Amino acid sequence: MSIVALKKLTLCGIITDKSRILKELQDLGVAHLIPLNTDKKTLEQTEVQGIDKALTALKYLQSAERKRHQVQQEAGFNFNQTIDDILALKNTIIELSQQRDFLEERINEVALWGDFTLAENGALQGYKLWFYIVPKRLMRQVEQSPLIWQQVNQSNTLSYVVVIAKDEPDAKQMPVPRTHVGEVSLSILQNQLEKANLDIEDAYAKRDYLTRWITLILLNLAKFKTEAELDVAQSVTRDDTDLFIIQAWVANDLIAQVKQFASAHQLAYLIETPHRKELPPTLLKNTNTFAGGEEIVKFYQMPNYYGWDPSIVVFFSFALFFAMILSDAGYAAVFLSILAIKWQNMGKTTKGLRFRMLMLVTLSSSLLWGILAGSYFGFSPNEMSLIGRIKIFDMNDFDTMMKISISVGVAHIAFANLVQAYQFKANTQRYASLGWALLVIGGFVLWLSMDQEDKIVEQLAYALLTLAALALLLFSSDRAIKRPLDFLFRLFDGIKSLTGITKIFGDVLSYMRLFALGLASASLAITFNQLAIQVYESTPGLGVLFSILILLIGHSLNILLGIMSGVVHGLRLNFIEFYNWSVSDEGYPFNVFSKKEDYQ
Repeated sequence: MSIVALKKLTLCGIITDKSRILKELQDLGVAHLIPLNTDKKTLEQTEVQGIDKALTALKYLQSAERKRHQVQQEAGFNFNQTIDDILALKNTIIELSQQRDFLEERINEVALWGDFTLAENGALQGYKLWFYIVPKRLMRQVEQSPLIWQQVNQSNTLSYVVVIAKDEPDAKQMPVPRTHVGEVSLSILQNQLEKANLDIEDAYAKRDYLTRWITLILLNLAKFKTEAELDVAQSVTRDDTDLFIIQAWVANDLIAQVKQFASAHQLAYLIETPHRKELPPTLLKNTNTFAGGEEIVKFYQMPNYYGWDPSIVVFFSFALFFAMILSDAGYAAVFLSILAIKWQNMGKTTKGLRFRMLMLVTLSSSLLWGILAGSYFGFSPNEMSLIGRIKIFDMNDFDTMMKISISVGVAHIAFANLVQAYQFKANTQRYASLGWALLVIGGFVLWLSMDQEDKIVEQLAYALLTLAALALLLFSSDRAIKRPLDFLFRLFDGIKSLTGITKIFGDVLSYMRLFALGLASASLAITFNQLAIQVYESTPGLGVLFSILILLIGHSLNILLGIMSGVVHGLRLNFIEFYNWSVSDEGYPFNVFSKKEDYQ
């Protein structure tokens, strides 16, 4: 739940030991290499290209309909050559398919004129054939022309006319422009198409043959990535005649291991604290329990090294937002059942383990919220029943649900600004962030006081808003005050910052989508239930079948919409509204230079 502090490590050794040192540094697995001979972007691109090729080839084989028996022994298996062969075959099949499509189109065009071969130059004493597709309503103009022509084919609306002339007929003599048929005859095109089809068939057969290597490719991916990273590492050091230099970022708590490594290999080393102008990579540290939020954060935007880790906030806020949007205990129970079935399989990888816990918390929250909202596949329990008494929220109570949604938005945005205030630390702009937090809280309290007509609450709201305005006016700028005029400029900066009031209240109001989408989901569920009941009552016999189909299709559709809405808007409120006020600068991930035991 934090960003790991890093140190800059510089190692210097004898050039003849470079390959061995890099190999053992990779085995140690603690460093993020800093390119000294090339830029970071080139390093990342070079590192990714090789593994991307392998993954592309693997996915291409896995998509084959027919797969051969898998070879388990590596004798005769060359990883790089196999990958190159697969990618070359893929390109060949693409080219052949494009050629086939072109030939099929040309055959369709030429077939309208019949199977013919154009005469060689001089064979017709200088005369040539000119082709025209003429609408039948314009054929009278052709008939009246002095040209030598022949109709070779026709459809309901078109005539296919061939004109014999030494030069292309004048545009006034023919009612339409000429058609370019080409020099290749229909029979030759058909032969070429047959050959293309045979070549495609042979290429797919070769693809089926290559599928026997899928298992060995999977087993060698980690080894391939390890070797690819080692090759890249060889190119990012600074080399001299006798010495080489490696620079890397290392976690602060692993410095002892690095010193021991340097001493064991007789390397000179220098350990430095990163300068503020430097931008180290971001290494997030979370327990597997809450690391699902970290995976979501990495997917969208890695926070800056000097920022903070929002993983745990995103973890719980996403769970809450998804629950409020789904708003149905029955749907949540379905998802929990699926999760229970997939539980063990998801625990086989680190990412799967993390997402498994995120889904468990999210779906458990959805189940609890659905119970409190009293919705079970769109049905509401009797108020006198046990589960009916548990019901607290009524989705049709617009005022209450709106207040709940807005209160969630206020808490989320206020917390974002409080975190930002903490991050600024000694900077006086921290009070501006505190002002924004007081502003949304004060505005919310003032809104609530309008219904209650409570003067004390109203005065508290105005006090909060006043404090917020003062903080924004005085501390929104980091301009140093060296003369009286600077104070006026700083005050002017504060006045400009007040234009953000519309933005922050717009962001808070965005959280109303939680109520709107939850109400839409509940309304759709109720609608499908009502349709099923109406069909059941109006159509005896078959009505049972039709009503069951309506329930299955309707609720399946609503569940899919609920998933989409919950994920999209649950992430949106975190990454747009929340990030706007707490996570501004973007960083880049810490990529450890290590030996890969398994590719993930």
